[in-house]
Amino acid sequence: MFVRRNIPWTWIFYYAWPSMLYFFLLSVVVYVLRRAIDAWDLEIPFQPVTIMATALAIFLGFKNNEAYGRWWEGRIIWGLAVNYSRAWGRQVLTLFAAPEDERDELAAFQRRLVRRHMAFIHALRVYLRTTQSFPQEITDDEPGDKRNSYGACRPHLDAEEYRRLWQADNPPDSLLRLQGKDLHVARERGWLSDYTMVHLDQTLVELNHVQGRSERIKKTPLPRPYSYFTRVIVHVQGTLLPFAFVAALGWTMIPLSCIVSFVFLSLDLIGSRTEDPFENRVDDVPLTALSYTIERNLEEALGEKELPPALEPEHGVLY
Repeated sequence: MFVRRNIPWTWIFYYAWPSMLYFFLLSVVVYVLRRAIDAWDLEIPFQPVTIMATALAIFLGFKNNEAYGRWWEGRIIWGLAVNYSRAWGRQVLTLFAAPEDERDELAAFQRRLVRRHMAFIHALRVYLRTTQSFPQEITDDEPGDKRNSYGACRPHLDAEEYRRLWQADNPPDSLLRLQGKDLHVARERGWLSDYTMVHLDQTLVELNHVQGRSERIKKTPLPRPYSYFTRVIVHVQGTLLPFAFVAALGWTMIPLSCIVSFVFLSLDLIGSRTEDPFENRVDDVPLTALSYTIERNLEEALGEKELPPALEPEHGVLY
């Protein structure tokens, strides 16, 4: 997610240059042919082009509104993940009770529940962002960036849980099931009453909702005709512009048609890059930063003095 107001032009041209090069070369060719071949009338009426531009602007506005709605819903969902994570940590650390001789065992049990939740948050983030297949063998040192891999879960799980995480078809859901089983164990041992058990289980249900709503956005893209036809019409519009204005504007048609084409192209790119908020791109919901915020909050709740560093923007982008 961009956190500074100014977006580097190098990034803009990285995504826009192929189309802009096409629009520029086309404008130059149309102007040169118009000057060189007087008998060839390249001009077309500008009214249809302006009507198409109006319709395109409305279409792009609708598409971008829907795309931003998906992005904002993703941010709301992960805001709930932060809230329910803090609630889980508070409930786990305050709602359990045990006899004097079992309190050390209970404390270790509570820490396991809280740390497993940290692993769940990291696993959910990675699960939403990756489609890679899992390796057959699990080693202590997983290759790649720990912040963008399941290796971020490793410090919070024991070896067997980490292995089961990798073997699961849905890693974050497998961790929630382990949480539910441990709650049942705590209830059997008398550490939880039926009333508190219901409250803790409801928090797990809400975390299931967070995952399910995130998966709905991830696995159900904005209808592809919106993206496809807007891209096609943007290029048709940019192709017709030089023919419509070459006679009236002369050589100034070249920069003006490029500017108008760039406006429509930018609107199309904005919608295309915000409609999928969990792809680990510069425009996406900052899942990594939110995950480490949750980890810091829960580490503090556990009484840890050395908290993991808060994620800072890199080149104006918070991932």
